[in-house]
Amino acid sequence: MEKLVTFFTPTYNRAHILTRCYESLCSQHSFDFKWLIVDDGSSDNTKELVDRWIAREDRFEIRYIYKENGGLHTAFNVAVAEADTELFVCFESDDIFTPEAMTIIKSTWAAVRESDCVGFITLCKDMNGELIGTRFPENVKTTLYREHRRIAPGDKQYIFRTEALKKVFPMPSFSGEKYFDPKYRFFALDEIGPLAVTNEVFDLVDYQPGGLTHTMMRQYYNSPNSFAEYRKLYMRLPNRSAQYILRQNIHYVASCCLAGKLGRAVKESPRKGYTILAFLPGLLWAAVIKAANREKRGGSGK
Repeated sequence: MEKLVTFFTPTYNRAHILTRCYESLCSQHSFDFKWLIVDDGSSDNTKELVDRWIAREDRFEIRYIYKENGGLHTAFNVAVAEADTELFVCFESDDIFTPEAMTIIKSTWAAVRESDCVGFITLCKDMNGELIGTRFPENVKTTLYREHRRIAPGDKQYIFRTEALKKVFPMPSFSGEKYFDPKYRFFALDEIGPLAVTNEVFDLVDYQPGGLTHTMMRQYYNSPNSFAEYRKLYMRLPNRSAQYILRQNIHYVASCCLAGKLGRAVKESPRKGYTILAFLPGLLWAAVIKAANREKRGGSGK
């Protein structure tokens, strides 16, 4: 029988915590899923660990794909291309799913499956059981991806129709840049359909030192073309204030400066007037980013 869900875990040198993911999947009340692990060039014992699980596991399929290190977005591209189930969920290596995860997914999906929704959103808690962010108002049943954090701020978990993701992936990539947040493509789902919302929780998040949340300033510096693309996307979002658009332009100018394409910043901007206004503060912010990264590298500037 075909499985319902692909749980996709992107990983890079996370063997020390990956066992928690496996154990939380083993505790599920239903095994109507596959686990797809995309290893983004790990140099630890991840492969050996996963091979042992594959050899002994008979309740659910585990698939392991190793690829050259290229960043989370390239792992996402591989996973979406390989997924062959109805639903797709990113199961981060620093997450733990409660035993009710599959039960919640199946019951929630049964209620919206025949609608035009491209998936649904659930809430997240930290390892102490505290809710991350806020709940959705009871009168909100669906939302667009671009709007959901304004309605209920904080990290969320997303369960997508795989066929919808395949329509908007793969993500673009820039040579030498390893950070491009997949939400860049999730925004494109708004053109296909809304997301249902629920205040159910099955994802416990344990933010790890060295993860993207903890290295954003370095990623900003090392992946400026990717960040510039984000800002152009944010500038196009409807119903945004002038202050919001100006802020995005400041970041956009800074990214263009770091990417060495400042001369094309205005030409490539979807909001050229704001970009001109943002030039000076954008240059100042680029200087702050450069200084912060010099400090992190011990003042070497390398």
